[in-house]
Amino acid sequence: MTVAAGQRLRIFMYVQVICLLGVFSLSSFAGAVEAVGKGTPKPTARDKCPVCGMFVAKYPDWTMIVQFKDGSHVFFDGTKDMFKYLFDMQRYDPSRKAEDVQAVLVKDYYRLFPMDARKAWYIIGSDVYGPMGRELIPLEKESDAKEFMIDHKGKKILKYTDITREVIKTLD
Repeated sequence: MTVAAGQRLRIFMYVQVICLLGVFSLSSFAGAVEAVGKGTPKPTARDKCPVCGMFVAKYPDWTMIVQFKDGSHVFFDGTKDMFKYLFDMQRYDPSRKAEDVQAVLVKDYYRLFPMDARKAWYIIGSDVYGPMGRELIPLEKESDAKEFMIDHKGKKILKYTDITREVIKTLD
């Protein structure tokens, strides 16, 4: 074997090892992301948003969830409709009360995993639209929210407690 052929073989083997390490790293990352959302219900083809009536399974990246203490849940096709529901449960589901809610989950825009809505950062007024048009975009990290603001011309970053009926009305 010539020196040049030996070097090529060594380079080829190094590239193979690096590629394998990359595959293992990505699968570990995917497993970690999946573990975060483990146990989170997934919408079926028949699940509809109680606010607008859209089939939510068609929009998996935008699926938000309200879970109740009795183990039941409802899905939404975006953050905006989820907040409309929470602000006016009597209208959308008269059998429910705010104290029945166990958890409110939104999906991080970049990582696409469910997270506690109360811990998210929300961007309003961006150039990113959801299935129902203008949306609040949830993100897990403040640094991601700031980057999103720049990249997508967002107007303001909000926390869960900053979101009011009036804020939601500006999105319609």
